[in-house]
Amino acid sequence: MMNGTSRFCWRGLTSCSLISLLAAIGISLAVQAQTVGPLVQVTIGDPFGACTADNVPRQQTVFGSTVYPSTDIEPWVAVDPTDPLRLLVGVQQDRWSDGGSRGLIGVVSKDGGSTWTNSIPPDVTKCTGGDFVRASDPWTAFANDGTAFFFSLVFDPAKPTTPFGARHSSALVSRSTDHGTTWSAPIALIKNNSPHVLNDKNSITADPTKNGVVYATWDQLSVFPPSSQGDSLIAQNEGVPLARKLFNSTAGASSVCAPFNRPPCKGGAPFFKFFFAGPSLLALSTDNGLTWGLAKEIYSPGTNKQTINNIVNVLPSGDVLDFFTAIGVTPAGLNIGFVRSTDKGVSWSSPSFATDIQVAGVVSPDAGEPVRDASILFSVSVNRATGAIYLAWQDDRFSAATCTTPTGTIPVDSIAFSQSLDGGVKWSTPITINATPTNTNPCRQQAFIPAVVATGDGNFVIVTYYDFRNDTNTTGSFEATDYFATFCDTTTDCSKSANWGNEQRLTTSSFNILDAPVAGGHFLGDYMGLASSGPTKAYPVFGIATGKNTTADFTRAILASKVVVIK
Repeated sequence: MMNGTSRFCWRGLTSCSLISLLAAIGISLAVQAQTVGPLVQVTIGDPFGACTADNVPRQQTVFGSTVYPSTDIEPWVAVDPTDPLRLLVGVQQDRWSDGGSRGLIGVVSKDGGSTWTNSIPPDVTKCTGGDFVRASDPWTAFANDGTAFFFSLVFDPAKPTTPFGARHSSALVSRSTDHGTTWSAPIALIKNNSPHVLNDKNSITADPTKNGVVYATWDQLSVFPPSSQGDSLIAQNEGVPLARKLFNSTAGASSVCAPFNRPPCKGGAPFFKFFFAGPSLLALSTDNGLTWGLAKEIYSPGTNKQTINNIVNVLPSGDVLDFFTAIGVTPAGLNIGFVRSTDKGVSWSSPSFATDIQVAGVVSPDAGEPVRDASILFSVSVNRATGAIYLAWQDDRFSAATCTTPTGTIPVDSIAFSQSLDGGVKWSTPITINATPTNTNPCRQQAFIPAVVATGDGNFVIVTYYDFRNDTNTTGSFEATDYFATFCDTTTDCSKSANWGNEQRLTTSSFNILDAPVAGGHFLGDYMGLASSGPTKAYPVFGIATGKNTTADFTRAILASKVVVIK
């Protein structure tokens, strides 16, 4: 505060100086103030460095895998509704090159992200006393009463000669009644021992309109009949790269357009000589995770079609929407779709589709090396104050420029946004919202891995993303990468690109994307965390390559408010 003249003013930030000046000369007005706190490292050290239970040398020999010690990949963050200063982050620890990590860790802050303490759920992978050697896709959530949840996808990798899928896999939910400080033994929502089944891309959501109701969702990819052609595909033991490859193959669905091919679509015989299915599965708890119902299909797109990236959001009305990427379901090929439940997950509607996705994927701007990004995926958020729904994703429809790679040219991915103000009935036309400037090298205009959230008071939408705007090294040895946030005041029309701006750089210095470990491309995560806290704050959690094949996750509190200066 400055002489009682302003609200939400942080010491040392330039906006405070401006507000003080305006107050001193007697001007009364309200202005936007998007400001950021200090950059804080969330994950430090390697808690699995001394673990031998998962027999790393054997995995390296049998599977030909590479493990990356001291890597923290793919963070997800949740904020405790009972205490906006309490944050819970889940990350992959010690990533493998061909799928999953040595385990998942939880990290807790009790002071709004200033300091962090490990809080690792037990009995998940071998390194925490569990039955599985690898884990992936960490997802955290809090119920209204502060009960915390940690959702883990676990598996033993398949041998290269095993057709399709991990032979031993499960989806585990850990529960904490002390706000994420300690954890109970996990509950298995599903177990599979078939070599032809792969569970993937899980998420968990506690219903903010009815304490006790919790939704766990994921997709389950299965192949039939068994085929040795799946061998090379499943070497990664994870669904996102596999979904991209199946999509590009057309797999017999002549209406499907691959990301690098615009309509008219591919036709002819399928590349793969097997069929697959990928329905959305849901497990429901009505007692805050003490017990869970059987996993069931809530949407099945049919043969040679699938969903991925299932994420449940609950509207203020109480309606429950499960969003997903639909692959091969419509002539567009890729869509963001959803099914709706009006009875808290008991029954579900037929699918609706918010928008299509047109995406190429990202490469490093100089060497043209593949970057594993969020192409085919999306981020979704609900405005708790207004009920508006926001989507952000990578899309290449907005740029006529092309990025030249060692194997050809690709379109330039931007960050796309669409919103619905009526509960998902109508959706705005996709727009581009990233502020990445044009460049003589169009590859430096690429933007990727967006996350979206609305502030608790409903006044702002925030979207975060990476881009290469600060890259200048044409040799390709250091490919400068940064993380940014952009904002829209919801009293304006956020479906208009002109109403997005006031961009903030969240990295304090550029890092080298080529230092990120290679797992289907240089990899920081298929998603990054972003959560609102209280009425005006938000916490992004994002990965930075800190050295060759080492990464850490960082946060930087964002304050997005309308500062009132009183005469």
